[in-house]
Amino acid sequence: MKAARFHARGDIRIEDIPEPTVAPGTVGIDVAWCGICGTDLHEFMEGPIFIPPCGHPHPISGESAPVTMGHEFSGVVYAVGEGVTDIQVGQHVVVEPYIIADDVPTGPGERYHLSKNMNFIGLGGRGGGLSEKIAVKRRWVHPISNAIPLDQAALIEPLSVGHHAYVRSGAKAGDVALVGGGGPIGLLLAAVLKAKGLKVIITELSAKRKEKARESGVADHILDPSQVDVVAEVMKITGDKGADVAFECTSVNKVLDQLVAATKPGGVVVIVSIWSHPATINVHTVVMKELDVRGTIAYCNDHQETIKLVEEGKIDLTPFITQRIQLQDLVSQGFETLIQNNESAVKIIVQPRLK
Repeated sequence: MKAARFHARGDIRIEDIPEPTVAPGTVGIDVAWCGICGTDLHEFMEGPIFIPPCGHPHPISGESAPVTMGHEFSGVVYAVGEGVTDIQVGQHVVVEPYIIADDVPTGPGERYHLSKNMNFIGLGGRGGGLSEKIAVKRRWVHPISNAIPLDQAALIEPLSVGHHAYVRSGAKAGDVALVGGGGPIGLLLAAVLKAKGLKVIITELSAKRKEKARESGVADHILDPSQVDVVAEVMKITGDKGADVAFECTSVNKVLDQLVAATKPGGVVVIVSIWSHPATINVHTVVMKELDVRGTIAYCNDHQETIKLVEEGKIDLTPFITQRIQLQDLVSQGFETLIQNNESAVKIIVQPRLK
C-alpha cells in the first residue's frame, strides 16, 4: 500500500509499504481522509521533533525514522482483531492517536496524556493516517455516526484539542472568551466555545482568516490588532470588566501580552500553542490580577464529548476544510501551500488512497 514516510527534515516520500497486521485487540481501518497538522509542518521544516530520529527508536513504539505520518484521520473499519467485540466491519471511526505505555491507566479522570514517553501515532510510529490502511489498538478507536461525512470527521482530532483547552480553562456558558489567533486551532477552539454557550472574541491579522471566522460564525467579535487597540476594545465589549478567559493560539509574545492585559482580575489565561522559543510574561500583572496561567496539550478523554457536539449539530465542520488533495500531492500542494500561503489555509485534508 502507499504511505507518506518521513525520512528526514524536508524529506517526505510516498512509498510502497506492507499492509498492517490486524493483531488481537486491534482494529484495521481503511483511511478515508487525513488532515495536515501544524505539527506535521514543523516536522517537515524543522524536524525530527516528535518523530524519533533514525537509529534512535522510541521507547514505547520501538520505531524510528522513516515513519508513516498523519494523526488527524477518519476511516472505515475493514477488519477487527481477536477479542474486539464492540466494533464492527463497515463502521465509521476516528482515532485518538496516542502511543502510551500499556501499563498507563486511561480511564475517566486519568491524565494519561501526560505520561512518560507519550507520543502520537503518525509521528512516533505505529503507522499513520497518511497511508491507505492502519491497524490501531481498540482503546484509541472511536465510532462515529455515519451521518458525519468522513472528510469532516478528520477534523475531530484537532477539534478535540480545542475541547481540551476549553476543559482546562474552566469556562462556562455566558462567559466571555478572548481567543488570540484565528488559525486552525484558534477557529476550532472558538467553535467549541460557541457550542458551549460562550461569547467569543477573536484577534487576527489575516484578512482570509478573519473572513473564515466570520463565515463560520464562531466569533461574536473579530478584532484586528493592526487596526484597533485590542485591550481597549475588549474592555469596551465587556463593560470594562475584561475577558473571563483567554486562549493563546499563536506562539507570539505580543499576543500573550495582550491576553494578560485584557483578562479580568481572577481570570484564566490558557496557553494552547506549542512554543519553540522562550516567552516572557508580565508577572506583575499576573500577580496583581491573580490570574491563573495554564498550559494545555492535546486531549484526554475528550473525543467522546467532541464527537457528540458534532453529531448533535452543535458544531459544523464544513467551513474549516479549505482544500482536499491526493496523497501524491502531499508535499507540492499540501506542505508547500502551508509554507508559502499559510494564511489562506485552515485545514488541508488528504485522501490517502491513490486514484
